[in-house]
This record gives sequence, C-alpha cells and structure tokens, in this order.
Amino acid sequence: MPHLDEPMPPSLGQYRNEHTRQWAAKIASFDGFVIVTPEYNHGIPGVLKNALDFLYAEWNNKAVGYVSYGVAGGVRSVEQLRLVAGELQMADVRQQVSLSLHTEFENYQVFKPGDYNLAAMNTTLDQVIGWSTALAPLRTAETVHVERPAT
Repeated sequence: MPHLDEPMPPSLGQYRNEHTRQWAAKIASFDGFVIVTPEYNHGIPGVLKNALDFLYAEWNNKAVGYVSYGVAGGVRSVEQLRLVAGELQMADVRQQVSLSLHTEFENYQVFKPGDYNLAAMNTTLDQVIGWSTALAPLRTAETVHVERPAT
C-alpha cells in the first residue's frame, strides 16, 4: 500500500483508488483478525498503521487478537494497537502472544518459538473466533435497528 492517498476520510467509505477498493474488499471478507506485529521504538510499524488507517467500516464489529515480538515481546506495540482497534470499532481480545527476540529467535533472525507459546496462541485464536461469532449479527446488513422510546 502506498502512504494513505485517498482524498476523503476513510470513515466516509468513498474510495477512489483501485488499491483501496481491493484492500477494502479483502478486509471486508473476513470476520476477525490476528495481527502479527513487531515493536519498533516502543510502537507499531508505520506500514501497519497505514494499512489500518486506509479503511474504517471494513474493520467495524470484528474481533482482533495479537501476536507481537521484540526485545520486550512487543507488548508496547500491542498497547498502541488496542487504542487504534477501539477507534476502528474492533473488539480486541484479552489474550495475546508475546515473543521475545532473546528467547524465541536464534541470532535475532530465525524464528524458533517454544512449545510453551501454544497455550497462549490457542487461547488467542479461541477468543478471536468466539468474539467474531458473537459480533456477526452486528456485521449483517439485515440487522434490525430498534427505536428506543423517548425518556
């Protein structure tokens, strides 16, 4: 994706560029996500933030879980992603997988996760699936909007 290049805010859904329309169609086709992210300088990579910022409604009412990695396990990047997910009306799950560059990578390059990460990964996936299923009625076009009585 190029740097955000749409003339209108993503919340309006008026995508003019073909790459944006393709990205929107791809994201709209999923019910939930697991974002895998490194941590750079205590934050998320710019390209990931840009990819999230391109769209709005396509992210709404979907679950998201995180797998992060870095010197401190990438936990600070996930903290930032949780704020972004809230603004995008995504339901982020509590469980996450945090991978340290010191223990989960050989020479900081070759990914060699320990089996002890499986429980956290399985719980993350279970939570994303559960929340994605629970949010499904909010994603359907047929959702009935009930008028609230005046108080």
